[in-house]
Amino acid sequence: MTKGGRDQRAPMERIIGFMALLHDARTRGRAGVPATELLASAGWEDAGDGITALNRDLKALRTLGWRIENVSAKGLPAVFRMTSVDNRLKLRLTPGQQAALRRAVLLADRADLADQLDLPEDAAPAPLAASVTADDAPELTAVVAAVRSKARLHFRYSGTPRVVHPASLRTQQGRWYLRGNEDGSTVVKRFVVSRMSEVAADAPGTAAPVADTEPESLHPLAWEVDSPVEVTLRAPQQYAADVRRWLGAPVEESEEGADALLVYRVTHRAAMRARIYQLGTRVRVEGPEGFRDELLAELATMAGE
Repeated sequence: MTKGGRDQRAPMERIIGFMALLHDARTRGRAGVPATELLASAGWEDAGDGITALNRDLKALRTLGWRIENVSAKGLPAVFRMTSVDNRLKLRLTPGQQAALRRAVLLADRADLADQLDLPEDAAPAPLAASVTADDAPELTAVVAAVRSKARLHFRYSGTPRVVHPASLRTQQGRWYLRGNEDGSTVVKRFVVSRMSEVAADAPGTAAPVADTEPESLHPLAWEVDSPVEVTLRAPQQYAADVRRWLGAPVEESEEGADALLVYRVTHRAAMRARIYQLGTRVRVEGPEGFRDELLAELATMAGE
């Protein structure tokens, strides 16, 4: 006996029947299954609202990750086709994680994986990696193309025109970073793509090889995004361990009364500011003055002042 609610056996059997018909059509090489055939399998061929109920069940299957499309021409009776995809990703990943994975597939130019991930056709024109996704900035599309074609990049960054020989592109926590050398320099730097403007690329093959033998650090504070600056932090001795835990080992450390003075070489100002905000009142920025003013200005902007 069913305890409360409606008996779900009949709806489940109906939906499984739809899936079986759609799967059989795909394995046999049929174009799809006519709506009339699906309606007949459910006993809805004479039901006035049968097509509405059918669309509701197919929508439920799409929500679970199955790709089911009407492949019939507009104005003709519906013919549904089910494409085999790895729907485990839709069940286990958040929408944001799915989007990041799809962008990575496009960047790698893997058409086979794009099909398994149910990547919409309008988001994957030919060639596949010509675009990333519609919701990404146009700057990212240009950078993707430059990395793949080994083209030298021109863009404005932090108010300064840059010429960069790209090496690679990666995403972390929803943000894209370009790694490469500025023209005339051998230092590998990382640039936040969303902070670029006036992006343009030279002809394919114009970028010089980037000699980077060291593994890329996953710690944002180690990324060469900005010109290096030494930042001095003051923290009571009982909080010095917290500072080292959040920021890593300082390049220099000393004691002044009951406080610890810790000096860090900063090449990613935004990441350093974010960590300082997390430390809160446990630290105080002693200098340099320019970095302290930059931090105070950002806090004032956050406060709406």
